[in-house]
Amino acid sequence: MQELETIAGFRVTAPARLHLGFLDLSGTLGRTYGSIGLAVDAPATELTVTRAADFAATGPESDRVVQILRRSAEALGARRRYRAEVERAIPAHAGLGSGTQLALAIASAIMRLEGMAANPQELGNLAGRGARSSIGMAAYEAGGFIIDGGRGAKDHPPPVLVRTDFPESWRAILVFDPSAQGAHGDREAKAFAALPPFPETEAANLCRLALMRLLPGIKETDIGAFGSALTAIQEIVGRHFASAQGGSPWTSPAVGGFVRRLAEAGAVGIGQTSWGPTGFAFTDTAAAAARLYDSLVGDATAGGLELMIVRGRNTGARMEPVG
Repeated sequence: MQELETIAGFRVTAPARLHLGFLDLSGTLGRTYGSIGLAVDAPATELTVTRAADFAATGPESDRVVQILRRSAEALGARRRYRAEVERAIPAHAGLGSGTQLALAIASAIMRLEGMAANPQELGNLAGRGARSSIGMAAYEAGGFIIDGGRGAKDHPPPVLVRTDFPESWRAILVFDPSAQGAHGDREAKAFAALPPFPETEAANLCRLALMRLLPGIKETDIGAFGSALTAIQEIVGRHFASAQGGSPWTSPAVGGFVRRLAEAGAVGIGQTSWGPTGFAFTDTAAAAARLYDSLVGDATAGGLELMIVRGRNTGARMEPVG
């Protein structure tokens, strides 16, 4: 095994994740949120962290990266300073977990260079992530389809209740609107605080849909069951969040309209990831996704939208030494 001092740095590739909905926004049972998510193979964040004379970064989001480098090194009591070269990054504020994956990738690389080991909770605390959901941390650790148990009274990230492989043959078509951004930072916090009370009956329905239709659909590779459950979950959650999105379940009405077109053309399981604006729709094969893409990509481009075909990623972040 290569000696740590001979390793110049670590290259990390971290997956994007789709946040597919919540289970219980009422909190009346003592736990709030309960997130549903899926790691996907693209887009991804890829960066290399090396020892350096001072904190520095190149590539996308360099200012943000320097702040994460400083914060992580300080929290660890690191004696060294570090540089990050970002080769590619998940688009920010698009509902794909870009901030979590960036922070976890940097923090885990620094920990390895400092000779430390960490579990996901420690990494999440270090990176300042997981306030409402553990989906991003679980996607980083092991990929796959994930459900967490929501926030409880204890001040730590929600427990992961389900982590299972996603069917290899299924595909998702992502719909991007480069002109829009989802809520984040103070705006996101204010939006959550201003949401109306969530009915217990709706929370019960969400849990039933997830347990008795969504998960069995994945386990039995039944995309019809999975898709109908996911669309229903998205409709319920979307209605609740509409007041924080200009009265619409979609941050980008253009994305919403286009995703509905995908459904009319045969896709299933439509919705918006997190605060959006990115939308999604699923197909049971790569060929079906390619047909939809080829038939509609011209219309998407004409409307200022972008499409991408992705698959579920059943492995977590990849880290390898450099130098």
